[in-house]
Amino acid sequence: MLKIATLMKRRDGLSVDAFQDHLRTKYGPLAAKGPKLRRYVQSCALVQGYAKGELLFDAIGEMWFDSMDAYENYLRSPQFAAAQGDESAFLDRSRTVVMPVDVHVIKDGAVPENAVKNVEFVNRRPGMGLETFRAYWRNVHGPLAATIPVLHRYEQNHLARSEYDKGGAPPYDGLAITWFASTADMKRGTTTPEYAATRADEPHFLPDGHLPIIITREQVII
Repeated sequence: MLKIATLMKRRDGLSVDAFQDHLRTKYGPLAAKGPKLRRYVQSCALVQGYAKGELLFDAIGEMWFDSMDAYENYLRSPQFAAAQGDESAFLDRSRTVVMPVDVHVIKDGAVPENAVKNVEFVNRRPGMGLETFRAYWRNVHGPLAATIPVLHRYEQNHLARSEYDKGGAPPYDGLAITWFASTADMKRGTTTPEYAATRADEPHFLPDGHLPIIITREQVII
């Protein structure tokens, strides 16, 4: 099954609350009407995440289709055209990033009710080959991070290889998505030796420093 992740930033002058309300109550129902859409989830950043300033993105949308042909059929539909026509009301479309991804489930745990969902925007270490990066992230770092005890579910979304054939470097090589019961549990996880070991491994395949994140709560549309 094909997954499309869309990274979204609100337009200038629009409040976070107004953005989230429009995304959920107006845009979401329009986008959900498109053909061949199997699953659709919106994840908006927690309001408290803005306490220290603006976030890189305000939300992500995730859509699942049976195939690329099904997705392209969705893009040609009048229902998608209607949703796209609504985007200028709440989105800075110049900041939108659309990512077809390959999903690798590293820890297949149940997601608690009202869980928080951490989305990390991943790029490989400068000079590292794509296939080497993907293999290390999935086979070495992934199992290490999965040992963090408060982590309920962990998915790696690797950018589809076809995106690298379009010319130029894509904004991101993937998304690391993890679910926790609460923000308190997330913070508690950072005090564990498993987290320390995970962080110590990052220089082997990631750029120096922390990758950007948003902490969200998801809403299932379909």
